[in-house]
Amino acid sequence: MAHDKRLAAARAKITRNQAYALDEAIRLVKSNATAKFDETVELALSLGIDPRHADQMVRGLISLPNGTGKTLRVGVFARGPRADEAREAGADVVGAEDLAEKVQAGEIGFDRCIATPDMMALVGRLGKILGPRGLMPNPRLGTVTMDVKGAVAAAKSGQVEYRAEKAGIIHAGVGKASFDEAKLAENIRALVDAVQKAKPTGAKGTYLQRAALSSTMGPGVRLDVATLAAG
Repeated sequence: MAHDKRLAAARAKITRNQAYALDEAIRLVKSNATAKFDETVELALSLGIDPRHADQMVRGLISLPNGTGKTLRVGVFARGPRADEAREAGADVVGAEDLAEKVQAGEIGFDRCIATPDMMALVGRLGKILGPRGLMPNPRLGTVTMDVKGAVAAAKSGQVEYRAEKAGIIHAGVGKASFDEAKLAENIRALVDAVQKAKPTGAKGTYLQRAALSSTMGPGVRLDVATLAAG
């Protein structure tokens, strides 16, 4: 009941169907983030694409300038010296067949998965488990690499993966409600810029169609997409 009242009060601050300038939207989202924990601020981008077509998929990684405020748990499939490098870089879980067995048993103790190229035959067998969770290592994203040290460091420093879902919508965390407005704005514009640069050749018409900003427990605020360009 208390949550319903809080949500109703938050919604009362927002004019329905109004597209807010980014700075004003950030202020609204921050003022509505009144939960007892530091809420994540999430950006939703609706793109004019059909991800079912291979030439219209939008996916990538970006290191946000101010981080995300969240530390990712990183799992690495590697052996020998590369496994040692991964541990030294701060990976949370490192292994080979032993790690594969844990994943098959439902023990997935990571939010980002990295693998050396020689491990992909093993990791490929876990596709039905890792794939639906968006955890499958991918050379294009830099998560299949011999530079496991660099990949782990990047993941731990505030790197965000963005990926268009079936409806052509990207959801990504861009910081915490405790971040100041300027840092959130910088992160948001950096993500939008990366998505714009990732525009697929198969996309026709308006690419960035709609955008909204919200916090974990707060209502969404529609954004004026014209105010999202990096300045």
